[in-house]
Amino acid sequence: MEKFRLTDQDRATLQFKVTTKLRDLILTGEFKMGDRLMQEEWANKLGVSRMPLREALRQLEVEGLVRIEPRRGAVVTPVSIEDIEEIYELRAILEGEAVVKSLPNLTDEDIEELENLYEEMVMLNGNAEDVETFMRLNMQFHQILRDGCPWKRIKGFIDTLWKGVPPYTPSLLVNHLEHSHNEHRLMVEYAKKREADKLREVTIRHIKRTKESLIEMVQKK
Repeated sequence: MEKFRLTDQDRATLQFKVTTKLRDLILTGEFKMGDRLMQEEWANKLGVSRMPLREALRQLEVEGLVRIEPRRGAVVTPVSIEDIEEIYELRAILEGEAVVKSLPNLTDEDIEELENLYEEMVMLNGNAEDVETFMRLNMQFHQILRDGCPWKRIKGFIDTLWKGVPPYTPSLLVNHLEHSHNEHRLMVEYAKKREADKLREVTIRHIKRTKESLIEMVQKK
């Protein structure tokens, strides 16, 4: 039981930490399809009250990793390799197009913000305590890149796909941060130079590499 218990430092951002812990356990195969997450049992294992656990389960239900059923509680419905393949391939196609459509509408201030976000991500060490910050910056970075796209439907589709695999999933791929930093650097460079085709290319490569890394991680579990 001790391997699951949260530390005192974790309690500073308790709901986030509980959600992250359970999410990681699901995505790394600790739970299987159909397993039940009993609130009292996991509150005890994590050393927390039921309230943050209940909120965490609601968030995981939104992400599609659990299904809350009457009288059964939370039932695990993990993302499959096929789900990862489909979601990331669709993201690559749609985001590649969205950044091209967005680029002419990005302002100098937008480009500067992209550069600032990139630098902030690089400054992080990739330690567990940096994960929340890294993923927040990463989501902001990609959001800015596609925000200028005038096609509302494509942005809506992309937002749906980001919810299909939890946005914190790449936090499991800490060994691949150097690749992400290099790709983000190129995105900033091509956005600055207004090189749409190169920006599309590196965006697609970035998403597909993340997909392959995630599938590899899941297959090893």
